[in-house]
Amino acid sequence: MNKNTTIGLLLMALLLIGYTWYVQPSEEQIAMQRQEDSIANAIKQKAEQAQKAEEAARKAQAATSAKGDTSALFHPALNGINKQVTLKNDKVELTLETKGGVIKKAKILGFKDHTGAPDVTLFDGKDQSLNFMMAGKETNIITADLYFTPSNVTDSTVTMTAQAGNGGALILDYVLGKDYLLRMSVRAEGLAGMFAPNYREMDIEWSDLCRQQEKGFTFENRYATLTYKEKEGGTDYLSETSAKEDEKIEEKLDWVAFKNQFFSAVLISKDDFAANSLMTSIPQEKGSGYLKQYEAKLKTAFDPTGAKPTVLEMYIGPNDFRLLQSVEKESISGKELDLQKLVYLGWPLFRIINRWFTLYVFDWLTSLGLNMGIVLILITLLLKVITYPMVKKSYMSSAKMRVLRPKIEEATKQYDKPEDQMMKQQAMMAMYSKYGVSPLSGCLPVLIQMPIWIAMFNFVPNAIQLRGESFLWISDLSTYDPIIEWNKNIWLIGDHLSLTCILFCVANVLYSIMSMRQQRDQMVGQQAEQMKMMQWMMYLMPVMFFFIFNDYSAGLNFYYFISLFFSAAIMWLLRKTTNDEKLLAILEARYKENQKNPKKASGLAARLEEMQRQAQELQRQREQGRNK
Repeated sequence: MNKNTTIGLLLMALLLIGYTWYVQPSEEQIAMQRQEDSIANAIKQKAEQAQKAEEAARKAQAATSAKGDTSALFHPALNGINKQVTLKNDKVELTLETKGGVIKKAKILGFKDHTGAPDVTLFDGKDQSLNFMMAGKETNIITADLYFTPSNVTDSTVTMTAQAGNGGALILDYVLGKDYLLRMSVRAEGLAGMFAPNYREMDIEWSDLCRQQEKGFTFENRYATLTYKEKEGGTDYLSETSAKEDEKIEEKLDWVAFKNQFFSAVLISKDDFAANSLMTSIPQEKGSGYLKQYEAKLKTAFDPTGAKPTVLEMYIGPNDFRLLQSVEKESISGKELDLQKLVYLGWPLFRIINRWFTLYVFDWLTSLGLNMGIVLILITLLLKVITYPMVKKSYMSSAKMRVLRPKIEEATKQYDKPEDQMMKQQAMMAMYSKYGVSPLSGCLPVLIQMPIWIAMFNFVPNAIQLRGESFLWISDLSTYDPIIEWNKNIWLIGDHLSLTCILFCVANVLYSIMSMRQQRDQMVGQQAEQMKMMQWMMYLMPVMFFFIFNDYSAGLNFYYFISLFFSAAIMWLLRKTTNDEKLLAILEARYKENQKNPKKASGLAARLEEMQRQAQELQRQREQGRNK
């Protein structure tokens, strides 16, 4: 990596830290903002309470009116006893209630939650609601107000029936598959005359208070999103960081997902969700036990004649890439669902690396029954082996510049004045070209490793296989590993210190020292002096990394620590096995050969020489203009 690139990266880091410090509000501003927020929240809460009270009063009035009116369409189903029906297999346990006829509780079996409970409760009771609404000629049918009668009850099936006064019925059929997929259908029976002739859609209101399932609230919250898939497009999601987001989706949708970091509830429609669905995501306070409040208002096909049921499916399970791929085969929707995209693997380039390399290697290593910490080490080793030839080539380029340093200094010593720096650079490039050395090759390790580092940055936090897995002192590779914790949240640090983050940052400092020494050995004249002056700036990068990664998963920090350790080991090994005298002799022989048979510069080197020549000519013309 050359000097300008290094300076650019460090200045960006310095500006980022400085800007963060500069925009930090004062204590007075914080107090004033808190007061304003408190007033705004109070006003908002009053408005919401008034709206809820008005809606509750309206529903109560409608229900009371309907209960007292024996001619109401679903009068027989407006009274009853709320009972529970459980559907269960060895993967999931779902509890349905006869009031509303829908799921009220979902437990994912075999996964401990962050409190140590043996199973993960994705939602329970009032945390989640699913309501179907049909607009009749005289009155609206709202399933949340109806009591259903269960029949055909087994561990995997149940039929919920709400009787209408005219002898018809609204029927909800449920079938739980072998894994995490629940099939359900909504069908009318004997209700054709109760709807307008052209009525063909029903409304669905689905909401959920997304529970915190992992130890690290801040980290998990980054990956908890309301996600959806467009029928003629890809997947998208609401912002995971904004205070509140309402979005109207203009396209038809295949599915909507209420997503945690490692678990999701996904509602799938065989006949699509109509255009203009309304999605809402509202963040919750830390310590509340919840991450976000999700809301989705949808429309889908409904046949009042009962000839064709409305078919829906719900996936309630882990965000496991391979498992989500298999759901598409089990689904009766007949669509390319792409549910595996709930596992975020990064932007296109990084997704390609993770999708077609990291995933296969990870699957192979985990199939061997190895500890997840060992798997991360082996993945790191494999990546180092693959990139070693390019890293060695880059190092040898730097070593050539190092052994040529005395000759370059001697050849350019006449260009010591500041105004001669352009000519000095041109002379250096000419010397390097004669010896067959490319100064730009030193940037190769960064260019090679950066996409891999970013790809792993996206892969590790979303790998459910790391969840709950221990390694050495780390109790859970999917979350932070604190060596000390406190109750108060400190700006930029949080409420803990993560040991793997500290190790990663220390390793980063040591590796930076090694890299700076290597760069300093190959720099000439003022470049070497400038390198000494900016060394202290290199230490700011690990400090910035600490503030960013202290909340991140121990598995990710451990991977970066191991990666830097192996990078430093490779650099040390190459330095020990490189004979500078033999290398210089090879370069001298190449120099003599080029002197006998000079080659015209080509490619990037030729363009650089031309740019330098033009810059030198422009500088000469300016000096002539000033002299005149």
